[in-house]
Amino acid sequence: MNKNPNLTAEQANICFLKGTEPPFSGKYYEFYENGVYSCVNCGEELFTSDTKFHSNSGWPSFFAPIENKIAEEIDSSLGMQRTEVLCKKCGAHLGHVFNDGPNPTGMRYCINSLALNFKGNNE
Repeated sequence: MNKNPNLTAEQANICFLKGTEPPFSGKYYEFYENGVYSCVNCGEELFTSDTKFHSNSGWPSFFAPIENKIAEEIDSSLGMQRTEVLCKKCGAHLGHVFNDGPNPTGMRYCINSLALNFKGNNE
């Protein structure tokens, strides 16, 4: 796993120490422009804006990733079992996925804004 030397301390904490940003604080939580969200560490495209939805969870949420771009691992920290979401290309921690999302998948990929970059369709 190669760490991008341009990451801020907060981004590195999330991506490599599996931290999380405070709820309702991320720049992409209330953000609904059209485009693509990519891994802040390696630049791999992970989610498109047409899969983003408002979940009231405090973090940007998506009902599906771009195919074959996400890896999942069991996370037993904090005394509970969750499914951790990682960038498949570089292994950076992104957040967690839950099975309480909307149709068509029923999934909620709850992702830290600090783990993402955004590129608009017009850029």
